[in-house]
Amino acid sequence: MSNEIRRQPVVVVGASWGGVEAIIKLLSLVPDDFPGTVVLVQHRHNDAHAGFERSLRRYTTLPVREVEDKEPMLPASIYLAPANYHLLLERDWTFSLCVSPPVFYSRPSIDVTMQSIARIVGDRVIGVLLTGANEDGTAGLAAIQRAGGYTVVQDPEEAASGVMPRNAIEQKVADRVMKLKEIIPFIVELLRKGYATHHGRR
Repeated sequence: MSNEIRRQPVVVVGASWGGVEAIIKLLSLVPDDFPGTVVLVQHRHNDAHAGFERSLRRYTTLPVREVEDKEPMLPASIYLAPANYHLLLERDWTFSLCVSPPVFYSRPSIDVTMQSIARIVGDRVIGVLLTGANEDGTAGLAAIQRAGGYTVVQDPEEAASGVMPRNAIEQKVADRVMKLKEIIPFIVELLRKGYATHHGRR
């Protein structure tokens, strides 16, 4: 994998209850020249949200792919964790899928993916936690912070379910708490400034 790809920042977005609508709104704000890769982890089962990948393509010009095992992570792309698999990133910047036990009753797990990507990408990761009704994502955001990355949490007051973002805030793993419509413009500004996120925590 080239150094050019290895320098790409990665935005990992996690969502659960109410997340389909939130992710669609988020992606509709991603610009055509978005300077990074987006990885989406939405809690879902095999029979749930059929056609989610196709639906997402209607809201962005970037390529949207449901991840296949051993697929390389490319820049300027959006990747969706498949139902019933945990999504991991390997040292050669390829994805892998596993069927280890669910986390907070969920597979894919937000924590598992965020922790895996933080280990590989380090301080070039931005973690985004949206609406949800359990505690998944908090440990993942903590891992991103430890790696030197940056974390953004949706304002629980506007979320369809505020449990997941509120838990992250209470555990002090949210660098910023923002309205959904503010998140992508904020991230774009960070990345265009050279991704000095870990120097700008509040």
